[in-house]
Amino acid sequence: MVALILNLIDLFMNITRYIECNASLASVLKVMLLYAPKTIWYAAPIGFLFTVTYVLSDLYAHNEMEALFASGISLIRFVLPVFIFSIICCFSMFFFEDRVVVPTLEQKTKLQNSILNKQETNNNHNVVVQSRGSQVIYKASYYKDEEKKLEDLYVIIRNEEKDLLAIIYAPQAYWNMEQNNWSLVNITQYTRTEDSLEVSPVNQEYLSMLDESYEIFKSSSVNIDTVSTKEAKIYIEHLKKSGLPYYEAQSVYYKKFAFPLIFLIAGMLAVGLTGRTKKNVLLISLSLSIVAIVLYYVFQMATMVMAKTQYISPFMGAWSPDILFFIIACVLLKYQRT
Repeated sequence: MVALILNLIDLFMNITRYIECNASLASVLKVMLLYAPKTIWYAAPIGFLFTVTYVLSDLYAHNEMEALFASGISLIRFVLPVFIFSIICCFSMFFFEDRVVVPTLEQKTKLQNSILNKQETNNNHNVVVQSRGSQVIYKASYYKDEEKKLEDLYVIIRNEEKDLLAIIYAPQAYWNMEQNNWSLVNITQYTRTEDSLEVSPVNQEYLSMLDESYEIFKSSSVNIDTVSTKEAKIYIEHLKKSGLPYYEAQSVYYKKFAFPLIFLIAGMLAVGLTGRTKKNVLLISLSLSIVAIVLYYVFQMATMVMAKTQYISPFMGAWSPDILFFIIACVLLKYQRT
């Protein structure tokens, strides 16, 4: 239900533009279908929280938990399958996002832009990219994404002290998907001497250094939320090698691993907060669980902002909400009545 609501919100936000662009019903439905995995990814933890809270509340309300405890079965033993299932969901959610949500969301964005006549291209003009701590600098007049191709490429090679060693020129360069490096065509190398630059044989060691991923040469900046963990890692490594700010990107990267643990935390909070009152068990338990999970999201937003502004490390920005609420959930479980 929550997933459907999220999908409808996206539909209503764009419905006016769909009508203006005479979008067909089939195209709009396809956009909604491609967006469904993302909405499920958002809604699944909340649905899991509601499910556990509702079942336990019903058992408490009918005094079935009292009978269970009287028979010698502890609360932890009874809910252990819930925790095991939540751990399985944590791993499943990570792979679901990486293998399903990211590619379908990319397809959804492309289809939606096509319907709304939004022209987007990853081709880039006058590209300058630094790599290996600014020891390698790429300068190309044009990057063509369809062919993974650079045109009029100059590569400046420097030592650790940033002194010029050589300049390599190639009218064209293609990304080699098998070897993960650039293959240059018609190479000319200029090597520094005491007084000038002279044409010299191509240094294979310099060519082996040309391994900066083609992803970095695209015109659009990389949104870590919308790429796989592998692509995100490549982009962050580029930022580090280039000496560019990377805190925000790395915190979002760590969040990809930290956020799936919300299933375990939601399950523990539901168990720890349910049945603490004798009256209106379902209403109060649901209210407490919702407040707890909202506080988790708010705290996560705050720590991510702090990581972005470098007040805390990217690791703590992503993982501190999980650590804090896991501790809170453990305390609630310890003092839960049994």
